Amino acid sequence: MQHKLTDPMARVLVPLLVFALFWPLAGQSAGAAEMTRDEVVSLLAAASREAPPDLSGKDLSKLNLSGLDFKSGRYKGTVFEGADLSNANLQGAEMQKAKMAGANLAGANLDVAVFREADLSGANLSEVSAVSTVFAYADLRDATLTKAHLVSNLERANLTGANLAGAQLAADMNNQPMGLVRVILKKANLTGANLKGANLSRGMLEFADFTDANMVGADLMRADAGGATFTGADLTDANFFQIDIQDARFMGIKGRDTIKDLDTALHLRSAIFDK
Repeated sequence: MQHKLTDPMARVLVPLLVFALFWPLAGQSAGAAEMTRDEVVSLLAAASREAPPDLSGKDLSKLNLSGLDFKSGRYKGTVFEGADLSNANLQGAEMQKAKMAGANLAGANLDVAVFREADLSGANLSEVSAVSTVFAYADLRDATLTKAHLVSNLERANLTGANLAGAQLAADMNNQPMGLVRVILKKANLTGANLKGANLSRGMLEFADFTDANMVGADLMRADAGGATFTGADLTDANFFQIDIQDARFMGIKGRDTIKDLDTALHLRSAIFDK
């Protein structure tokens, strides 16, 4: 015989059954950090050169981690989504496949860190220092990189819609003790990116996609842009002094007549412009 809900036993058993079914999910709410800031601070303080901090795979989402020293630590696959890492020191950190969508890294030190295949979509990286940093294959869609010092490896990175206005991606010719260190944007996707006033001089831009990008006043002096796509880009007042544009595409660009030193570009005749 089936019990009705008015049965005293049913009134007890039904709530218990519902609780048993859904209780395992109660502690799995999205974005729930596994540690507190104080616990992270303690772990970092206990680390040493011989035993660097290791938070690989931990969920630190939405935590306030601003100003902390994560230098040379291991954070492979660590979840920092929505976390505040502003002014943090991540120099030399291993950040492969880290999940950092929407994180705030403004002013952070990212020098020689490895963010290969990391998710930094929508993250704030304004004014970061990222010298000799690896962002190869990283997701930087809609990220903010304004005024960032970004002499990094961004090969095949996705920078669609990213804001790099005023970013410094140029090689530092006064500090090259181990050869030319310059930005690498080979086959990177910068569709619709804002590169207004950005400095990409001497950069490796081969086969990069700058479709519909804002490149007003950008400096591409002596960059290697062979095979790159600039279709629909705004190149008003861009500096093309001795840029290599072999087989590059410039269909439907804006500001062609204002491009500086276009006549000095290498392999100019092989580049494809509107007739």
